Amino acid sequence: MKTGLVTFYHIHHYGALLQAYATEQAVEALGSECEIIDYYVNQDNSLFRKPTGVGSAAADAHTALHYARLKTRYERFETFARERLRISGHHFQSFRELRDGELPYDVILSGSDQIWNPKIFPDGRFDPVFFGAFSKQRKIAYAPSFGIPHIPENMEGELRDYLNSFSHLSARERQGQRIIQEITGKQAPVVLDPTLLLRREVWDAAANTPKGYPAPQREDGAGGYILCYCISKPGALEPYIRRLAEETGLPVVQLCGIRQKVYGKAGCILDAGPSEFLGLFRGASYVCTNSFHGTVFSIQFQKPFFTAVAPAELAEPEASRTFSLLDTLGLTDRIVGKGDTAGLTDPIVWTRVDARLETARQASLAYLRAALTGAACEESIPDSAPAAEGMPRLASHTRCTGCSACMNGCPMDAITMERDKEGFAYPVVDSAKCVRCGRCTAICPILRERPASPLPAVFAAWNRDDGIRRDSTSGGVFSVLAEYILESGGVVFGAAMDGKQHLRHIACFRKEDLWRLRGTKYVQSDLGDTFREVKRWLEVRPVLFSGTPCQVDGLYQYLGRRPENLTTCDLICHGVPSPGVWEDMVQSIENRKHKTLQAVRFRNKVTGWKDSHFTTVYSDGSVDSAPLIRTEYGRAFGRALFLRPSCHRCAYTSMSRVGDFTLGDFWGLKPDELPEQQERGVSLLMVNTPHGSHLFDQLPLGRKSFPMERAVAGNPRLASPIGQAPDRSAFFAAYALEPFEEVRKTYFRLPPVPVRLAARVLSAEAKEKIRKKLG
Repeated sequence: MKTGLVTFYHIHHYGALLQAYATEQAVEALGSECEIIDYYVNQDNSLFRKPTGVGSAAADAHTALHYARLKTRYERFETFARERLRISGHHFQSFRELRDGELPYDVILSGSDQIWNPKIFPDGRFDPVFFGAFSKQRKIAYAPSFGIPHIPENMEGELRDYLNSFSHLSARERQGQRIIQEITGKQAPVVLDPTLLLRREVWDAAANTPKGYPAPQREDGAGGYILCYCISKPGALEPYIRRLAEETGLPVVQLCGIRQKVYGKAGCILDAGPSEFLGLFRGASYVCTNSFHGTVFSIQFQKPFFTAVAPAELAEPEASRTFSLLDTLGLTDRIVGKGDTAGLTDPIVWTRVDARLETARQASLAYLRAALTGAACEESIPDSAPAAEGMPRLASHTRCTGCSACMNGCPMDAITMERDKEGFAYPVVDSAKCVRCGRCTAICPILRERPASPLPAVFAAWNRDDGIRRDSTSGGVFSVLAEYILESGGVVFGAAMDGKQHLRHIACFRKEDLWRLRGTKYVQSDLGDTFREVKRWLEVRPVLFSGTPCQVDGLYQYLGRRPENLTTCDLICHGVPSPGVWEDMVQSIENRKHKTLQAVRFRNKVTGWKDSHFTTVYSDGSVDSAPLIRTEYGRAFGRALFLRPSCHRCAYTSMSRVGDFTLGDFWGLKPDELPEQQERGVSLLMVNTPHGSHLFDQLPLGRKSFPMERAVAGNPRLASPIGQAPDRSAFFAAYALEPFEEVRKTYFRLPPVPVRLAARVLSAEAKEKIRKKLG
């Protein structure tokens, strides 16, 4: 049997060439002759470009400066392809030529790499060659990638026809698996990248360390170097490179995937071909990379490594090939810029990784064998690293909201909430106490599908007491609701700062104490055992609980019902900032001021509702106040720099609300609407349930009804989650490794004046569009 392989192989990229080599080797090891069909488009390996601008001219100047080494690199790529790849004797220049040719293949194999990404090709559409559409022979796919999160609607039919012509389909990452399922209804396994089908011995034989290259690590573990292989700016890797160099004393060697230095003292390798690429990974002591195949070969050669992924991949891990691989192998803690990133010198337990890799390898080879022979594949491919035997699998790190329902609901008190490296609390299960009852996963809001709720009634509302309204962030509506519950003999739960400026949920029993719950606080509150306390009070009194939507949903799931004497108020939330970052900021302010903070108001209305001030009061009675957007913390919060990961994929950013009421600022008002009320602050109040409607009719509020669309217009978080700051992972990577003062000076500094002016005049919608473009 002879297999014709359509893949990317011609371009001088390490990953492309090595995956093509690996696919051929794997197919031939399974008993089929394999040949790459010589077809490629838009792939030019010329050392010099045709200058089209400053960037390409600068690249040509760099090439001229380092011509000898880059020419050697070119020749090494050509030699590797010539000596190690089996390529068809004829170069096909078009689909038509392939369709009309007499091809000697029994099977057409599509894969791997982003061969199914339409954006790669000059016309922005799928290339039918990479779907084998030129042949009437049986077609199979091994680990192709779409490279985009969604297929354009006008291409879905075309893709469906292509995919339905395959006898066997697979994907390289979960995103591709989802696309195949949505387009065809077929289940396609996620298989390993071809480079992982081969064992280390094969790559050892292909590796080369030329004379003059850095001395490799010795067998006793001594010597070696820190290898940096970045195909884009290092970003979140920078502090890891720097700290590894400082702590180990090892030299930094940069394998140049980009033309700029990633570390000032790095020695740059410009002449490495594929074999030298392998040799550099084999000889390294540590690896820092943002390349998928850099990650792969760190694993193949068992090197301690850290890898960075794009912000979009951090926000949606299922779209990431790096996440898919590392999740399967139990190595997601090697991704930097996350709260659960491993410590700088934490070891990797390679025996465990090897066992998982071998299981995935055998399953992937079983699929490829079945595809080549036309048989059914019955062996399942592991989706992710297994949890400890019988232990509950809670919401993932990127989805967990920290609502604490699991901790409060555990009958054995086997769950604690512990801070990660980003300063957010996550549940940790004590295996010695856990009885595997499953209650924690049963009540987790994120692991349950939330039914849609009826659309709410929307009001502009305000407290008629100007004193309370002045002390509130917007219209003072919460205080009216809270006073009503207290007058009914009830208890009010909300977030309040303690004496150390830590935000915690507390219970209030008197109107005189409600001031502690008023006002916006831009930090995630510590719920502690609040849910249990709410449950106890519900047995004897009415209760009002106010919090973020995820906290309200967590409370309901913990209770397992909606008690008649429980009233809930969810807030229009723009994302919850890190408590750890806030506490470090408090310490920083106190150290710089040489005095203790006594109180903080994140949005003080000293100059009006729409010009919120960040106000700090000190123990000596002094006060600082400045517009929030002109303060370091306010600007960083506005950029979404240090929000919880789940906020960027929030399940509650819609008009389907969880609370009886929803409260926020009514930013959607026009200047001529309620002008007198706008001067003092107007709340957006959404009445979401019959219980809420009954209470609303009894509240002594100023109010005016508005269409639902007006609520969304000024509050984008009622429609979609906030985008992730492009430098979020870089910030948290630095936060995990460096003194906070250095991090603050780097990431919290105020932007130039033109940017600040734009921030003042742009609408919320315009800012959201810009944020999405950047993110």
